[in-house]
Amino acid sequence: QHKDAYQVILDGVKGGAKEKRLAAQFIPKFFKHFPELADSAINAQLDLCEDEDVSIRRQAIKELPQFATGDNLPRVADILTQLLQSDDSAEFNLVNNALLSIFKMDAKGTLGGLFSQILQGEDIVRERAIKFLSTKLKTLPEEVMTKEVEEFILTESKKVLEDVTGEEFVLFMKILSGLKSLQTVSGRQQLVELVAEQADLEQTFNPSDTDCVDRLLQCTRQAVPLFSKNVHSTKFVTYFCEHVLPNLSSLTTLVEGLDIQLEVLKLLAEMSSFCGDMEKLESNLKKLFDKLLEYMPLPPEEAENGENAGNEEPKLQFSYVECLLYSFHQLGRKVPDFLTAKLNAEKLKDFKIRLQYFARGLQVYIRQLRLALQGKTGEALKTEENKIKVVALKITNNINVLIKDLFHIPPSYKSTVTLSWKPVQKADASQKRASEDTTSSSPPKKASAGPKRDARQIYNPPSGKYSSNLGSFSYEQRGGFRGGRGRGWGGRGNRSRGRIY
Repeated sequence: QHKDAYQVILDGVKGGAKEKRLAAQFIPKFFKHFPELADSAINAQLDLCEDEDVSIRRQAIKELPQFATGDNLPRVADILTQLLQSDDSAEFNLVNNALLSIFKMDAKGTLGGLFSQILQGEDIVRERAIKFLSTKLKTLPEEVMTKEVEEFILTESKKVLEDVTGEEFVLFMKILSGLKSLQTVSGRQQLVELVAEQADLEQTFNPSDTDCVDRLLQCTRQAVPLFSKNVHSTKFVTYFCEHVLPNLSSLTTLVEGLDIQLEVLKLLAEMSSFCGDMEKLESNLKKLFDKLLEYMPLPPEEAENGENAGNEEPKLQFSYVECLLYSFHQLGRKVPDFLTAKLNAEKLKDFKIRLQYFARGLQVYIRQLRLALQGKTGEALKTEENKIKVVALKITNNINVLIKDLFHIPPSYKSTVTLSWKPVQKADASQKRASEDTTSSSPPKKASAGPKRDARQIYNPPSGKYSSNLGSFSYEQRGGFRGGRGRGWGGRGNRSRGRIY
């Protein structure tokens, strides 16, 4: 009954603008009454979604959720996902709203349509579908995002992660780390394992391959927020000590303005606090110690008249030393007799001389910074130059605390500091003092010329090391992952991923 009449409505999509507008409204309205014409009806509506007239397209898209019944839902989700490629903002918003409305009907079916396009669709569709998931999933209520739905997202995401770009990987980590079922310790552990697999920590590290370096950094940045006293960073710290530190000076990157060596050392420092039991701890601590020595110069030899025999004093790289000293202090706790029993007396004496020399330069610089920041509060501290000085003071205070610890007999590993680019923890007394030092109140003075070291230069904008990425490094830094290799991180699809579930 009325089947012929419904067929006339379907044929309206071949008519003029008025017929099409009516068809766009009536095809969905009576759709449920003609299951035998379901395919023809969906195809007719799809034709209208691709019409040249934007108002007809919008009307047709708006009504698409009415077709999302039973077995038709994944197909409608697939169609809507493809329509995300629209460049018309009103149309794009309609597609987003339609997807969200069918999500509430059947989340798993909708996800099936989205993931099928992410895995097999055009690049623009894939990109927008991933962005849709990364921005919209967190807005859905708990009754939609059930444990079963979250497990489905994890399973499907693993398939996608077999071949992703760096940017896509960051978005998927955002999606997965937002899932309620992965907020637990075991959930975080699963995510760390996923990142470790993506980072390919079994491979030989090639410091001159920018793709290899960028992948490692991108993955490590994603892993760092997941580490805790229960979720250990051991695998990453081991890899950094064994493969990255020895090649630190040869690292290359395509990211403009990024101090790649400092970036690596910052990541290592952040991870070192959460390192568990390490197999080759002593040899890795030795590698870390040797790298630290490279940045802890010996005092210049004095000529007979008491003047410097060399032309200039060594440069003090405070930023690098903060990271290396902190990492050594964290891992050194696990081998407290490293400096006294594992080093011979000559090496320990050499280290103490370097520490003493560094501490002297440090005191001069800390005094200059305090003078420069005296009396400055509020807006005055927000100028680019003063922001740099505040961070410089944090760095130098941190190094000072750590050096004092190592001067104890025997060396102590008890002090705690907050890394200069991390937010200050209120409970941390040593940091509280450090931050108070930045806001003492007496007349502002300019830093005196001081010694000929390059210490201040690191923090001055002209050097380029600090002006752009001062307080923290960006977790969104992206290198070129596509680099003519499919999706850049591919080629690992044949590896077994059957570890979880």
